[in-house]
Amino acid sequence: MRARRLALCTNAFSPLLRRIRAYIVPVYDYVLVTEPLSSAQRAAIGWRNRQGSAMAAISSTTTGSPATTASSGRYDAIYHFNNGLRAELDNRPASFIKLAGHFFATFPQLEGLRFSHAWGGAIDTCSRFCVFWGTAMGGRVAYAAGYTGLGVASTRFGAEVILDLLSGRPTERTALDSCGASPSPSRPNPCATPASRSPAGPSTAPTTTRHAQPLASHAGFGWAWATTLDVPT
Repeated sequence: MRARRLALCTNAFSPLLRRIRAYIVPVYDYVLVTEPLSSAQRAAIGWRNRQGSAMAAISSTTTGSPATTASSGRYDAIYHFNNGLRAELDNRPASFIKLAGHFFATFPQLEGLRFSHAWGGAIDTCSRFCVFWGTAMGGRVAYAAGYTGLGVASTRFGAEVILDLLSGRPTERTALDSCGASPSPSRPNPCATPASRSPAGPSTAPTTTRHAQPLASHAGFGWAWATTLDVPT
């Protein structure tokens, strides 16, 4: 294959451009989906349309007949030793149990509802916890990485930024502070490898950040760790 311009969008997998490797870390995210909700269950939670939040969503699917389901996910971000990426890591019962607990804490009216599907997969994250862009090889290569699970909503915008960069023409998108400014490099592997082990799993830099965020959000604690990262406040 020959091309004058190239867009790199490798997400959590090993980037073809070596310079990006210093910025991204693969972590695993997990999701649950319930069996179809009845009309009474939908009325009980008051979400009559396709509402959603960062932790849960109501969506309509068609599998032979229309069905409305609820999903729960996007909480755990599990890092595995040495940037581990393996098929068996897609299944993590401990994360599924945690997500189910969060779901029923959010919707106690749905107690007893069963989950019909569960899955997981690798996403990329960076110290900024959101996408960053850059170019290489004299502007002939452009890349986007570090979405941290936010790609479903923002990949169209990310692709538009890449096309702007490859065109070489300045636009409102390429003038953004986040475009062309790389995040701080991710901590080297000795800082991302297990510092201690417990029944809950290894203590890692990404895991420490994951635990610090809810503390900072709900009680104001834990932000001292986050201030050592390139995270907008």
